[in-house]
Amino acid sequence: MKGLIFRSEASLAHDTGDHRDHPEAVNGDHPESAQRIVAIEAELDRLDWLGYEPRASATATDAMLLRAHPQSHLDRVRAACAKSEPLDSDTVVVPASLAAALHAAGGAAALAEALCDGTAGFGASLHRPPGHHAEAERAMGFCLFNNVAVAALHAIEVCGLERVLILDWDVHHGNGTEAIFASDPRVCFISLHQHPFYPGTGSASDQGEREGSGYTVNCPLPAGSGDGLFVGLTEQLVAPLVALYRPQLILISAGFDAHRDDPLAQCNVTDGGFAAMARAVYVAAGNASTPLGLVLEGGYNVDALARSLALSLSELAGMPTGKGSSEPIDPRVVGVAAPILARRAFAT
Repeated sequence: MKGLIFRSEASLAHDTGDHRDHPEAVNGDHPESAQRIVAIEAELDRLDWLGYEPRASATATDAMLLRAHPQSHLDRVRAACAKSEPLDSDTVVVPASLAAALHAAGGAAALAEALCDGTAGFGASLHRPPGHHAEAERAMGFCLFNNVAVAALHAIEVCGLERVLILDWDVHHGNGTEAIFASDPRVCFISLHQHPFYPGTGSASDQGEREGSGYTVNCPLPAGSGDGLFVGLTEQLVAPLVALYRPQLILISAGFDAHRDDPLAQCNVTDGGFAAMARAVYVAAGNASTPLGLVLEGGYNVDALARSLALSLSELAGMPTGKGSSEPIDPRVVGVAAPILARRAFAT
C-alpha cells in the first residue's frame, strides 16, 4: 500500500518569534517554532522519506473548517493574523500564520480523504501550527484550527464514514478535540496525557455526553510516566477499543512531547516507546482492516521529535524498527478507562 505525507512550505512562515522572557521558551524561541518542521523534514530526507510520497497540501476551504468551527471563529482568527495580535498568551500569530493554519487543516483533510478513497493505506499530515487544543470557538495552546477534527468530519461528511477513532497521545490533553466530539458517537476519542497538567482537562470521569456518552476515553497519567504506561495502555486498552468500536478510519493526534527530553512536560517516553505505540496501533488497525493516518501535534525538543516521528512513521508503514517493548501494567491503570468496555456506547 502507498503511504502519503502531506506538507507545506507555509508551515515555515508561521513566525512565532523570539520569546526569551517566556517560561516555556526553547533556546530563546517560542517552543512551537519553524525549527520543528525543519528538523522533521531533514530527518525524513535523510531516510528518503521512508518510502512515503510527499505531497504539497492545499488550504482548507471554509466548508471544511465550518464543520468544526463557527463562522465567528474563522473571522476572529483571520482578524488576529491580519493584525499580528496574539489569540492568547501562548498563541502568537503574524499574517503568514493564517496560510499555515489553513494548510495544516487542509492537509489533515486531504490525508483523511486519501485514506478513505484508497489512494493511500497509511499516511501523515506534517504541518504546524498544531490543532488539538483549538475548541470550536476558541484558539489556544498554539492551536488556531482543530486539524484532526476537520479531518475526521471531512471523512464523515464528505467520504461517508460512520465511525472514526482518534487516538491522542500528545502529553497535553486534547481539550478541543474532546469538546468538539463530546456528544458525537461518530467519533471515539481516546487520550493518553499527563495529568494534572495544561490545559487542566481530561479527567477519567469525562466520558462524553448525551448521544456521545461513553465515546470519550481519557487516560490521565502522572508526571514521570514512561514507556511502560504509554505503550501498555496502547496495547491493552486502545487495541481492544479499536476491535469493539470497529472504526473505518483511525487518526493519531500525534504529539511527541511526552518524550523524556521534551522541555515542556515531565514524562519519560523514549524514541522506542513511540515506535512501540505506533506498532500497537498499526497491528490494531490491520486486525480491523482500517486505514491509519497521523496528524502532527506537539513535540518541542526538535531532535527527539524528528527521531520519534520517523520511527513512528516507519512502524505505520509496516517496517518494524525493532525498538521499544511493552510492559505489563497495573490492571488498575487500565481500569481508569476500561469500564467503557461495558457501557452502552459499544453495545450496538
